[in-house]
Amino acid sequence: MRKWPTAYILFLLCLPLFGACSPQESTAPAKKPTAKVLLIGLIPEQNLFRQIERYEPLGVYLFRKTGKKITFKILPEYGNIIDSFKSSGLDGAFFGSFTYALAHAKVGVEVMARPLALDNTSTYYGMIFVRKDSRIRTARDMRGKRFAFVDKATTAGYLLPLDYFHEHGISDYKRYLKETYFTGTHEDAIRDVLNRKADIGAAKNTVFQRLAKADPRIMKELVVLERSPDVPENALALRVDIDASVRDLLKDALLKMNLDPDGKKVLERFGALKFIETTNRDYDVVRKYAEDIHLSLATYEYMNN
Repeated sequence: MRKWPTAYILFLLCLPLFGACSPQESTAPAKKPTAKVLLIGLIPEQNLFRQIERYEPLGVYLFRKTGKKITFKILPEYGNIIDSFKSSGLDGAFFGSFTYALAHAKVGVEVMARPLALDNTSTYYGMIFVRKDSRIRTARDMRGKRFAFVDKATTAGYLLPLDYFHEHGISDYKRYLKETYFTGTHEDAIRDVLNRKADIGAAKNTVFQRLAKADPRIMKELVVLERSPDVPENALALRVDIDASVRDLLKDALLKMNLDPDGKKVLERFGALKFIETTNRDYDVVRKYAEDIHLSLATYEYMNN
């Protein structure tokens, strides 16, 4: 019987272990799973740079408190926030009242919290306004004039005017008015009327009041003709399939910000006293508003044209 060298026998016995015992693999660090980044949409109600300045500190604070990294994406149009859930992988958004009602009906999101402003309000309302020197005071006076809407997916910048025209028996506002267009932001709708680009405009009162503090001409030269019911201020809502533990972490951090010294500083920069719990029932007023003008949220074509 042939005798094999001892060294050779040891080589054969160790061969199956070489892959597992190689120096490269034994020293390679274990890979950590990549942390989930939550992509949150922001509606373009004001200057994009101011939007980022307002929300980024909030994202940093929530990351410190929850370990969940948040990236904000400002959308070019209000209506795009619905499409972005389908095409861009948004996990949630700070919705306006009408965009939330649309997103809840079309893509399935659930609201959880909204800010309480420094003046102790958590709602806003829409306004229709004109220049004081325009002599426009009624729906009849609007015939043949130029109207600046904000976007077809806004309560203040579109639903209110639709209801106003409906209440005054105007079935086709495009034929009734000389010109209509969408400004894309509440700021631009206000400034367009102030600067005579449009005769009539619609926007939310919170933006109107904020601009008026910086530009006294707004209160001096514009007059409000109509206002909508109060509706919830922009609120954070997440997709319904987001893990419940993530939802609870974020909600808890938001609702307790005012109890934390660091959170108070972020809230001050954000322009809020605290965040308050918000539920789907808070949007009943928006759904009722839509019903009154015979608008179906599930089938509504929200893109501007």
